[in-house]
Amino acid sequence: MRPLYPNRWDLRTSLTVVLGFAVPQFGESAALDVGELARFASTAEQLGAASLWVGDRLLAAVNPTVGYVGTDTIPEEFRTKLDPFIALTMAATATTTAQLGSSLFLAPWYPPVQLARQLTSIDVISGGRLVPGFGIGWSPEVYQAAGAPFRRRGAQLDERLDALDALWTANPVRHEGERWSVPESWVNLKPVQRPHPPVYLGAFMPAGLKRVDKRADGWMAKVNMPPGVRLDMLNWQRQTIDDAARAAGREPSAIHAYERVNVAEGTPVDKVADAVQVLADNGYPDAFVDLMYVATGTDAHLEWVERLLAR
Repeated sequence: MRPLYPNRWDLRTSLTVVLGFAVPQFGESAALDVGELARFASTAEQLGAASLWVGDRLLAAVNPTVGYVGTDTIPEEFRTKLDPFIALTMAATATTTAQLGSSLFLAPWYPPVQLARQLTSIDVISGGRLVPGFGIGWSPEVYQAAGAPFRRRGAQLDERLDALDALWTANPVRHEGERWSVPESWVNLKPVQRPHPPVYLGAFMPAGLKRVDKRADGWMAKVNMPPGVRLDMLNWQRQTIDDAARAAGREPSAIHAYERVNVAEGTPVDKVADAVQVLADNGYPDAFVDLMYVATGTDAHLEWVERLLAR
């Protein structure tokens, strides 16, 4: 899928912070009081949030063979979670201007026709504000539960992107892939954004970073607090994308980036604000903050939102 948005987001020289937030989606306090998600989304937008984001966690294995981010366990928050498509739809109906993103939908888990229908519906309901980010995940147990093979996850992602491209842009639609086939069919509902919503990919290693150039309109990067912004690593990742883009005759500035800022328990608000400003000052102005581990309840989340946006 060759992106068709030349220079759509030529923002890398901007120093203005464009800040968004992950919606409260994980943990019992968020998942069991669903009406609060709409209140968070609406209030965050009124306070100035530019984007709202969901994550994709299917289950939390009791005895994982691969733990979360280098540990041997899965965070307790992942045991209770709202479905990301439903959460994003709720955010869409509660807002009017904020971009609505995923960080990240684990594409290999989903049959492509159903995935396209859900994403197209959200883009239509929101009036064209969907920013779908995709990844391949890390948990063998989750792949087992989803009925998807854990091997060749990158190839599975590529096939989903091929199928999405067809389902979003062609009519009638036909797709023949290694795992999925779509017989020639009429699919009249298309996204508001043409030719399709901007596709973002989460990537951190060379193979995935090069896929960003080949397959995506944007890159989903990550910053953990602590340790904070590691500009050497971030710039190396960005340079890998830019080099691949130039080699393919593509303008690197056409590949936009969002930085996800994961905030660990005990991190002060000012430290997060400083990190967001460092990102903007170094050519990464678009960021969103995940407050899962530092805020419990909607009011606590919104207090963080207000304080960060005030900076």
